[in-house]
Amino acid sequence: MQTRDTAPQTSPKTSPQTSDQAHSINVNLETLTTARTASVRRTTGETDVHVSINLDGTGQCSADTGVPFLDHMLDQISSHGLIDLDIKATGDIEIDDHHTNEDVGITLGQAFAQALGDRKGITRFGHFVAPLDEALVQVALDFSGRPHLGYGLDIPTQRVGTYDTQLVREFFVAIVNHAQMTLHIRQLDGINSHHIIEATFKAFARSLRMATEVDPRRAGKIPSSKGVL
Repeated sequence: MQTRDTAPQTSPKTSPQTSDQAHSINVNLETLTTARTASVRRTTGETDVHVSINLDGTGQCSADTGVPFLDHMLDQISSHGLIDLDIKATGDIEIDDHHTNEDVGITLGQAFAQALGDRKGITRFGHFVAPLDEALVQVALDFSGRPHLGYGLDIPTQRVGTYDTQLVREFFVAIVNHAQMTLHIRQLDGINSHHIIEATFKAFARSLRMATEVDPRRAGKIPSSKGVL
């Protein structure tokens, strides 16, 4: 009986990595695995605020500011931005919510700045249009290092529950100045105050998520033609 010779099996060949490819992969992995976290505490004669943040989280949020509507909006930033937030604040809310609202924005902005560091490798720009029933809000932002707020909300009522709707602008002024970002907010539609504000925070969250994500093609470089932000 004839026997048939069979050639030994070999593993499929793969082309070796070039040194440039290997270096790029190593840099990108290092960028992706570096913890982008921060913990900031701000204490004044009016408030005591502590913020912990993880930019590469899963949307876990613990917000206790004494201002329920603000807590709800902070949860939108966390949930839709996939940012882990732990925020505790005590303040003179027996007067009104202004100081607590502003100081939470200041401290959160400082935490963003600290977690981003020199901003190497990030996408930098973010934009999103969020609908919420009849409301439609557009947000565009840039972690430019230059604080600027363009605010275009037309909120029809003075309050949502007990929350003064003028404080929405004050929150974003505070976060913009201390995160060193450019932020533009435009209301495209909407007649319900709660819907307009919540759509704004959701659009802001998704824009943050886009802007702070690591761009693997940047290979840890600062996203600016000037080389600095």
